[in-house]
Amino acid sequence: MNILSYGLLGLLTREESSGYDLMLKIQPHWQAKHSQIYPLLSKMENDELLASRWVQQSDKPDKKMYAVTEKGIEKLLGWMITPVTAPVTRDEFNLRILCVGIAEDGSMRRILNERKNWFLERIRYFEDLKSRIPQDNLRVGSREFGSYILVQKGLMNAQTGIEWCNWVTQLLDGQAAIQDPCPSISEN
Repeated sequence: MNILSYGLLGLLTREESSGYDLMLKIQPHWQAKHSQIYPLLSKMENDELLASRWVQQSDKPDKKMYAVTEKGIEKLLGWMITPVTAPVTRDEFNLRILCVGIAEDGSMRRILNERKNWFLERIRYFEDLKSRIPQDNLRVGSREFGSYILVQKGLMNAQTGIEWCNWVTQLLDGQAAIQDPCPSISEN
């Protein structure tokens, strides 16, 4: 089992879904393609972690719907109590920023603007996701609570990214002094 497998199991604890629906649902949290998801679903079904059924559709090809089994829930609960690994950062933008010392000011501004626009698009994306979460069911312990707090995390990360882009732009414009914008935060 890999991390993506556990994520798919987690999504299936909420509702029965097709492989395509699972791909869409996991995208805000984990980048995965069809070519990764379908073999995992097949393996988890063979391992009796999932059950499936075919749904006939008149206007489209039939689709296979997956549901998590009790064995799948047990496997997922076992994973939930293991330590979480450190996050992995792989961002081409960060590598380009390392090279700004040799870049022309115009190229630096261009990549900052591109990233700021990306963050703005992420905000729209997460706001759309947030609008689809039933607000009357939001409470700690509800199935939607995890989605809600992760959407909020995505919004906060994007907003912080925009603030960072604005700060760097102010540095380039000479409108801000080069100083630490984040004073040390003591642990609570």
